[in-house]
Amino acid sequence: MIFSRHIIHNLEEWKRSDNRKPLLIRGARQVGKTTVIKEFANNYKNNILLNLENAKDRNVFEANNDVKSVVEYLFLLHSISQKDIENTLLFIDEIQEVPNAIQMLRYFYEKYPKLHVIAAGSLLEFALKKVKSFPVGRVEYLFLYPLNFSEFLLAINNNMAVEQLNIIPVNNYAHNVLLDLFNKFVIIGGMPEIVSEYIKKDSIIDLPRIYESIWQTYKDDVEKYSSNATDRNVIRHIMSVVQAYIDQRIKFQNFGKSNYKSREVGEAMRNLDRALILKLIYPTTDIEPPLRPDFRKSPKVQLLDTGIVNYSLGIQADMLIMKDFSNVFKGAIIPHIITQEIISLNTEFTKDIHFWVREKSQSSSEVDIVYTYDGKIIPIEIKSGATGSLKSLHQFIDRASHDYAIRIYGGKFLIENAITPSGKSYMLMNMPYYLGTKIPEYIKYFIENY
Repeated sequence: MIFSRHIIHNLEEWKRSDNRKPLLIRGARQVGKTTVIKEFANNYKNNILLNLENAKDRNVFEANNDVKSVVEYLFLLHSISQKDIENTLLFIDEIQEVPNAIQMLRYFYEKYPKLHVIAAGSLLEFALKKVKSFPVGRVEYLFLYPLNFSEFLLAINNNMAVEQLNIIPVNNYAHNVLLDLFNKFVIIGGMPEIVSEYIKKDSIIDLPRIYESIWQTYKDDVEKYSSNATDRNVIRHIMSVVQAYIDQRIKFQNFGKSNYKSREVGEAMRNLDRALILKLIYPTTDIEPPLRPDFRKSPKVQLLDTGIVNYSLGIQADMLIMKDFSNVFKGAIIPHIITQEIISLNTEFTKDIHFWVREKSQSSSEVDIVYTYDGKIIPIEIKSGATGSLKSLHQFIDRASHDYAIRIYGGKFLIENAITPSGKSYMLMNMPYYLGTKIPEYIKYFIENY
């Protein structure tokens, strides 16, 4: 099933660019990289699609040491005239299987700049270690993640909901409908195969086997992330327990009630981060740009997809009969999906996301997300339900040089005047959960109009 993904706009801009470089699509396995590029290939008169997991396609790069031989062979094989090179897309899928193919990307840029070249692969961070001369400055990157809520609505053909979601500010009469749809998305998650099966069956009954297959595929890749038996065992342990630690600050030492050392767990976590299966989110203590992560402090862990988390925790059936997800799994599911929504927007670069902490012996504060906009660091609190304490947000606002703050919650959209316990007046934008992918646009609207 073909889904409308917002990365397509980035691909179209790349296609029109006068200084186009070979493009590497990064992302974890099964997030839809191959499907997106094959659909995009229809914009070309000619396309050459290679998959380097196939021996025949792999041999193209293993048997030829120079880019000229590769291009001439492929154009001859596909009966394409080199006069048509500007109207041709070469797509090299699973490029991590042949490090020489990655290295050759620089020569496509230098010797065949008119040829449109896209490569995709999983575990690229590990393949790059085998590349003798990586084409630094000769390639561009795009990142793809699971479907976000906007893409989910397009997938289920609810165009009216998409129209309402795109109105700023959102109409309050659409609140209940959008919240119900968002709850459905929270349960299912955004893995393309899962969403496709859900659309076909209009049921989640058959989804567990697909969740298990996807998660098992990641586990089977474990040997590619590690160099020895101990590393493999640590990663297996992490992947068996990490779901229970979402939205918590973690310590590497003895993680998951294990006997593993901090160094062992830390290295394994960083490998899984490089594979884009999870993300380590570090805190900052900054209240003015630039945001700098403090790697000496305990991070939080974010998994690739909330649907996989729900499945792994065995909570999907219970969620089906709930109206309010704010307290599901100790209140951790909603912050996880909101963070996933924000991460999904970073298609052009892996923009780090941070939370804010103030750690004092007598009182500690923690703001869920801080977002830089127009020289300001905007605090964003994700609260359970329609209400909730804003103690940490007030601690931030009292120290900030501006007076803007955001609460993401279960209620309707509302901008209000507020005041901290110490007496500082500020503007508070209350955003419903389903506006996670719209945070950048709403911050712009907020600051420009208030």
